[in-house]
Amino acid sequence: MRWWLALAFVLVASLTAVGVAELSTRRSEEAFRERALELAVGQSVSAARAVELAVRRGDLERATAVIAARRRASVFVVDSRGRLVTDAVSHGATFGDVPDARRAVATALAGARFVESYEDGEAFVVALRIDAPRAGAIVTYTARPDLRAELGIIRNEIPRAALLAAVVGALGGVLIAMTITARLRRIDAAAAAIERGDLETPLHARFGDELGSLATSVDRMRQRLRDSFQQLESERDRLRRLLEGLHEGVIAVDHDLNVTFANAAARRLLPRSALREGAKLPEPWQSVSLRELAEPLFAPDAAVVHSRGGDGAHTYSLVGLPTVTGGDEAILVLTDISERERRERAEREFVANAAHELRTPLAAIASSVEVLQGGAKDEPLARDQFLGVIERQAERLGRLSRALLTLARAQTRQEAVTLEPVELLPLLDRAAEDLRPQEDVTIEVDCPPRLAALAQRDLVEQIISGLTTNAANYTTTGTIRLCGSRSNGAVVLEVSDTGSGFDAAAQDRVFDRFYRVGRDEPSDGFGLGLAVVRESVRAIGGVIEIDSEANVGTCVRVVLASPEERAG
Repeated sequence: MRWWLALAFVLVASLTAVGVAELSTRRSEEAFRERALELAVGQSVSAARAVELAVRRGDLERATAVIAARRRASVFVVDSRGRLVTDAVSHGATFGDVPDARRAVATALAGARFVESYEDGEAFVVALRIDAPRAGAIVTYTARPDLRAELGIIRNEIPRAALLAAVVGALGGVLIAMTITARLRRIDAAAAAIERGDLETPLHARFGDELGSLATSVDRMRQRLRDSFQQLESERDRLRRLLEGLHEGVIAVDHDLNVTFANAAARRLLPRSALREGAKLPEPWQSVSLRELAEPLFAPDAAVVHSRGGDGAHTYSLVGLPTVTGGDEAILVLTDISERERRERAEREFVANAAHELRTPLAAIASSVEVLQGGAKDEPLARDQFLGVIERQAERLGRLSRALLTLARAQTRQEAVTLEPVELLPLLDRAAEDLRPQEDVTIEVDCPPRLAALAQRDLVEQIISGLTTNAANYTTTGTIRLCGSRSNGAVVLEVSDTGSGFDAAAQDRVFDRFYRVGRDEPSDGFGLGLAVVRESVRAIGGVIEIDSEANVGTCVRVVLASPEERAG
């Protein structure tokens, strides 16, 4: 670079010097000629005035010779008809030898000024009209041989100066080019180091000019790239930890459908398939092809793809995420939905069973009413029997409808819950009175007077009713305890029993709708009690916990805010 840059400096300096010399010479010549022409015109004007005075004095011949000698120009005077009235020879020049003499006389007699230059600007002819007797116009002829010498000096000295300037400029250009290329080599070396991945070697700017600013920018870019790479590495590690902690399986594949990443969940969901990085995407199921699912994801207009697959024991939801613009990887997300599908299937089955059970009490009520209307109402014993059937079936329908309505309102938040202090002891006492446990079960209430929680009264009654009913359904012997207490500034409501309890697997589902723990015998319950309790607790901002052990008993604990805590 330093050679062609030096050559460029030499050419620029030379061309500039030649151009400046040519332009300077031309303008200098023009300036000299214009100045000489101005002098010639000025001399002619002053000569015209002197001639006018001489005509009035009557000594035109002698005055013309003196005027020509003083002004070093040939002076000729003509009358109004263009005839020469002075000598034909003046200051060494003959009137007939004056260029365009007749045209100059005619122009001046017509009232206009005649000014022309001849012999490459070294001779000038000026003709002016004068107002005097016997004189109509004056013609001056000025020759400037000295102008040629002066122009020769300009034409010789300016090119010499330009040549010297070109040599000096060329030498300076070479030095500057070498300095610039040396600094550019330092910047290029720093850029090459950045390309190799060396982001620790600094680049110092020695001067504050444009190259120094470029060096500073390159070094600033190095620092930002270093920080960005460190941040990307941190984000990559964080993303990998996040993906490894997901329950869903995540698999990344390239254009050749080779696995580039698979998290622990994916390796767990596909235990019989090789998910090694660099290996081909496996085909674990016959019902769906992972490769056929992933291949369209690399198309320019690809969209998210959903599918399902699995074996007889498990069902998986498959989601294919296409590559982003400029990306080279597609993502497959695998989710084990076996348990969810089983629950949904159980809920659908329950809806069908619930509809069937609704028809049963309705049919019993309808048939009892029909029998009563048919004449049984007149027989006291039969009437009481059928009225008891109607009462029991109506209570069963009422329990189901209230449970469903409460659950729906709690989940959709259709009604704003207004919280107020609610005393627990009266509600616990009433629940204990209304509860109908089995014969070998006792009920205990342990709650200090005036213990109040910040809640909504109807929802608290529903919570207590649901918990006590659930405890009565699963307790055949022992005790059911209803307790209220203070703990760490909050109010704690507990319902414990010595019933059958359940294991940890059931504890994860005990609050699900339509789920009943280990009830093989017929029951009036629909598996909605604890689900309604949980939603009611959430609606009033509480927390519910449950501890249970099979064949030992269950304790459900509800933590609510106290009025004093909210006021503080």
